[in-house]
Amino acid sequence: MLPFFAYALFFLLLPAGNVLTGAFQSGKDGGFTFDNVAALFDEPYRTAFRNSIEVSLVTAFLGGIVGLLIAYAAIRDGSPRWIRTALTTFSGVAANFAGIPLAFAFIATLGTIGVVTQFMTERLGLNPYEHGFSLFSKTGIEIVYLYFQIPLMILVISPAVDGLRREWREASASLGANAFEFWRYVGFPILFPSLLGAIVLLFGNAFAAYATAYGLTGGGVSLVPIVIGFFLSGDVLDDPHLGQALAFGMFAVLGVMMLIYVPLQRISSRWVR
Repeated sequence: MLPFFAYALFFLLLPAGNVLTGAFQSGKDGGFTFDNVAALFDEPYRTAFRNSIEVSLVTAFLGGIVGLLIAYAAIRDGSPRWIRTALTTFSGVAANFAGIPLAFAFIATLGTIGVVTQFMTERLGLNPYEHGFSLFSKTGIEIVYLYFQIPLMILVISPAVDGLRREWREASASLGANAFEFWRYVGFPILFPSLLGAIVLLFGNAFAAYATAYGLTGGGVSLVPIVIGFFLSGDVLDDPHLGQALAFGMFAVLGVMMLIYVPLQRISSRWVR
């Protein structure tokens, strides 16, 4: 247990403590102040939090629903065993494929001179950039985030889908229930805590992502992690205490998500034992 506590101390508790204390320090004389935290409710930081929350909600819900449908299609009775193996392997790789490489892959595919964009322009006569689409926008970030959100959902929700026992379906069918009634009264109520908990997890995953959005937009879209990067790097802005206050705001949002996620995880774990 000693390595774990040492790891938690040096890479979690001490950095978090430094952020929390720095968020309430003045950049002028180092004294205690609430000004940094109060500034989070003003522009442009309010917009940064709104954009981050919107991107996280959209990718969490879309990734959660699509991931659940794909996981169920691959795991349900009658699906070949190799499909689940291949899907799990791919999801394990894709869920960790993020950052600059993922941004470059999408730019090469859907950028202004990307392969798919050129194909659509030359072969189909339809340039998506002339119709309002831009990969380097908030919508573009959401599309790119879905690339790793959907595989992560598949990995997280698969044990819960596995927990839907065949005996429950057979028992409901013997009592005269059809497929819709099974899902309404048995399947969905059992999966709902796991589904909601997984969506909360996806929200936190997207909310804290930095490198992918920065590599894609170069900071053109205001997101909280990117603004923190500006403050801490000092290239554009130079106020590390305000950057730490932004990180404190992220702690608060993610803390709320954890308060929702933990009880849901306890409920859903009963069905996968």
